[in-house]
Amino acid sequence: MPVGDQNETICFLGSPEAFGDGGTAKVVSTHISTVLLLGSRALKLKRAVKLPYVDLSTPERRLAMCERELRLNRRTAPELYRAVHRITRKPNGDLTLNGEGKLVDAVLEMKRFDDELLFDRLAQQGRLSPADMAGLASALAELHRVAEASTDEQGAGRVERVLAVNERAFAASGVLPVSEVEEVNVACRAALARHAVLLDQRAREGKVRLGHGDLHLRNICLIDDKPVLFDCLEFDDDLATTDILYDLAFVLMDLWHRGLDDRANALFNRYLDVAGDETGLGLLPFFMAIRAAVRAHVAAADAARPTAERLAEAQAYLRLCRAFLAVRPPVLVAVGGYSGSGKSTVAAGIAPALGPAPGARIAASDRIRKRLCGVAAETRLPPEGYSDDVSGRTYAEMARIAGNALAQGHAAIADAVFDRQAERGRIAEVAQRAGVPFHGLWLEAPERVLVERVAARRGDPSDATPDIVMGQLARKGAASEWTTLASRGERNLVIAAALGAVGV
Repeated sequence: MPVGDQNETICFLGSPEAFGDGGTAKVVSTHISTVLLLGSRALKLKRAVKLPYVDLSTPERRLAMCERELRLNRRTAPELYRAVHRITRKPNGDLTLNGEGKLVDAVLEMKRFDDELLFDRLAQQGRLSPADMAGLASALAELHRVAEASTDEQGAGRVERVLAVNERAFAASGVLPVSEVEEVNVACRAALARHAVLLDQRAREGKVRLGHGDLHLRNICLIDDKPVLFDCLEFDDDLATTDILYDLAFVLMDLWHRGLDDRANALFNRYLDVAGDETGLGLLPFFMAIRAAVRAHVAAADAARPTAERLAEAQAYLRLCRAFLAVRPPVLVAVGGYSGSGKSTVAAGIAPALGPAPGARIAASDRIRKRLCGVAAETRLPPEGYSDDVSGRTYAEMARIAGNALAQGHAAIADAVFDRQAERGRIAEVAQRAGVPFHGLWLEAPERVLVERVAARRGDPSDATPDIVMGQLARKGAASEWTTLASRGERNLVIAAALGAVGV
């Protein structure tokens, strides 16, 4: 509830006496903040409210919350979060910044950025690229690397508390049909029971950390062509301290909800490539379902919107929640072909449709090889990086990653040349051991097309050259026992053919 009038403070911050900026400030309000966009600055003022989940009723509390927000967000956006200013009263009664008088309020000063570069705007315009997903994966993995780990080892307990909050919120909203809510509640509780041991194990392993906590697309912005995470959940440590894959699951769910399942799958794969966290794949559909359920009750409770509108949005999120929890059997697909045949393109194109959300784990030989050699995926390797020893370790690691995904109920795609029978046999055995279907796809294109594609590559994980392509062709190692697909045509048609061959 409101507990104080901050009009004087807002007028002061918008005046030249505060920061010297002229012009009219644009004001944006949220449930706990008022943001003044003024010139090159964004001034974030905590609203004087006392709510069930946060108490900002005194200037001292608001100052502490601003300082906490500054500290937490500087982990990911030091260029945006500039300073916290105390607003004090001078002897003559006027307000001033950082004076010696009585504390009246506090404000967080941020650098203003272009709203058009928010990820939700880019998503609406179809402008989010695979490169953006790779950059986001690296930024999030780095946050999770440095974030403070929980010491209470309460993996399942934390998730249970979220489910309990969801159930209370659904009941309080009174908008959604009881039968639909009950179906989701029961399914989430059943999933928690299945995953409780793994959740606690991951907590013991330090994978429950104080992460971002509110990572949807509107809290990510492109700055200098790099994704920057901002506006983390600062008012509740317990709520923001989660399994790191639950942190990832929010943005995966948001992308999926917007029909950007290909971008969600790309983010998922690039995050695992960077973070190396392969033990929690089986949790991701559950985590994405919980995130969808949270959005459902938030939408249902939005009294500022017409009932029919919020009901429709809430039900859409509930349907998404149920879809994430539905059982989808795992499968292993191997995509082979000479360099330039489009293996990675096809793998990325079919991955979202395979197995549970966010789609198949792609074990790509080019990326694995670079990681084993300790370099970034786009770094060119010297000849010794392609020795028989390194190649053997690369294919073994590819089989391990694929097998791990299958063991957790996820689909997997192995992306490599596969022009040797032994390597094809090894990957087929992975599926056999896991007891899942296996599909081998061999992509074929004319020599001229292969050479042209390879020659045109820039900043690609593959180091193949036209000479390497010619050497592959000379070995005549095409996988005649696999399904052959012509890959010289239009991308979507090739992907559709691949999905048809897999039976999707």
